[in-house]
Amino acid sequence: MPDFRAYCTPPPDQSAEITLSPEESHHLVAVNRARCGDPIVAFDGCGTEWMCALSSAHKNAAILSIRSTRRLPALPYEITLAQALPKGGNMDAIVRKATEIGAAQIIPVGSERTQVHLAGDRSERKIEKWQTAALEAAKQCGNAFVPSVRPIQSAAALIENSGVYDLKLVASLAPGAQSLKRVLTNFSAAHARPPKKVLWLVGPEGDFSPTELSAAQNHGFDAVTLGPLVLRCETAAIYALSVLSYELQNPR
Repeated sequence: MPDFRAYCTPPPDQSAEITLSPEESHHLVAVNRARCGDPIVAFDGCGTEWMCALSSAHKNAAILSIRSTRRLPALPYEITLAQALPKGGNMDAIVRKATEIGAAQIIPVGSERTQVHLAGDRSERKIEKWQTAALEAAKQCGNAFVPSVRPIQSAAALIENSGVYDLKLVASLAPGAQSLKRVLTNFSAAHARPPKKVLWLVGPEGDFSPTELSAAQNHGFDAVTLGPLVLRCETAAIYALSVLSYELQNPR
């Protein structure tokens, strides 16, 4: 795979060139120091890639000559990470790692024990920042699909409106939480197939409140253990996505 990747909006049909946005042009030419003739993969974040060569190295409007086009298949499953807002800059790291693992969607969640509270313009700026982090991670790891970072939701609203998912999981420290393998085995036995659309709900520092966990289970969430140790929320998110992704890629 070429070293250079650039995000673009899809060019018109039959177009021989792609003109990058000022931001992408600056990143490609000024930051990454791409030069005319260098191979570039342009991608739209929705699975289409254009194999190109840099034909004009303008820092504000770089032009790529298209050599070929390919459409990459989406994964046969879709994972949404609903992550309770962590402290500090941990959400940025979670978004990046979730993109590398292949999450399709990321929903920041406010909960009873969340210590970070965002509203109005501040919330919108954070969403834009996290979406940029997802795009940057997709460039670095070669992911042709950039996950969508959705607006912040309350845990109550997310749980209430979770009916669109095949399987709903909440990471839990509570006694009686099942292993992921058992939950997936039970689902496959009941439906004669693995789940295709999964929601992973991961709590904040201190976990979800008993009221929130009870509401989740009343709406069909399976409480899943992530092992005997208490994990930091950013570790829990990546652990949860990793094991789920592995199991869905290797169904039994």
